[in-house]
Amino acid sequence: MGYRVDNAIIMAAGASSRFAPLSYETPKALITVKGEVLIERQIRQLREAGVPEIIVVAGYMKERFAYLEDKMGARLVENIEFRERNNHSSIWAVREHLGNSYICSSDNYFTRNPFEREVEDAYYAAVYSEGETREWCMEAGSDGYVDHVQVGGSDAWYMLGHAFWSEEFSRRFLKILEAEYDRPETKGLLWEAIYKDHLDELKLKIRKYDADFIFEFDSLDELREFDESYVEDTRSGILKSIASELCCSEGEIKRIHEIKDEAGVQATGFRFTCRHAEYAYDYKKKGWKKV
Repeated sequence: MGYRVDNAIIMAAGASSRFAPLSYETPKALITVKGEVLIERQIRQLREAGVPEIIVVAGYMKERFAYLEDKMGARLVENIEFRERNNHSSIWAVREHLGNSYICSSDNYFTRNPFEREVEDAYYAAVYSEGETREWCMEAGSDGYVDHVQVGGSDAWYMLGHAFWSEEFSRRFLKILEAEYDRPETKGLLWEAIYKDHLDELKLKIRKYDADFIFEFDSLDELREFDESYVEDTRSGILKSIASELCCSEGEIKRIHEIKDEAGVQATGFRFTCRHAEYAYDYKKKGWKKV
């Protein structure tokens, strides 16, 4: 038994505030990594695998993604709730399109093409952590399907990259999501958290990949480890201005972490270190101070 892929859903609606300040200036999916725009690389790989329809779910800076329709033949769907809800709202925005569908994150970088036109079974991609990890770890039962998911673990396979939903999985997930969507406690949940609470109904296998196959960059520091061109050229107007004012190189600006408002929702700036001193940058004031 196998499934012929109907489409791919690429989720690109979030603001990616942890990727400060690059994501404040440019959507994370549109940054260039090793000479190729992240989302363009993923669309190209999907096309090469023969996936007939690619849907990009946009929200934050949605107008910046419009060119993908003409250049890459992608279809854009807007998620109008991306500020109030987590990524399950992007799934809800494309509910009419879900079938045998790839569910992709726009900020993943695949060193080799992981996609195919026909898929054996529904799955979530995973890589192995040797030692402790704070990622979402999975275990499978004797039937091969995931029967346990927990946040954090050790020596375990953890979620990283794309998933493939069969038509049956899509139908069951949407039924659950429809029933839970209007609950206040659902607003902040990843779709993976909803899946985690319904493992008996929602069947996915673990698709295992080598550690050098799938990459995700949660911060500029992580991106610099993968693409060294970002060490001295961050492509950020904000960081270039800071470097000029501090009379330092861009490479000396490190350990960047976002600052959020009191509610913990909206990013208001970021902290960083330079030459062993710590600073805070305020987006609204467009300035920094030593802390």
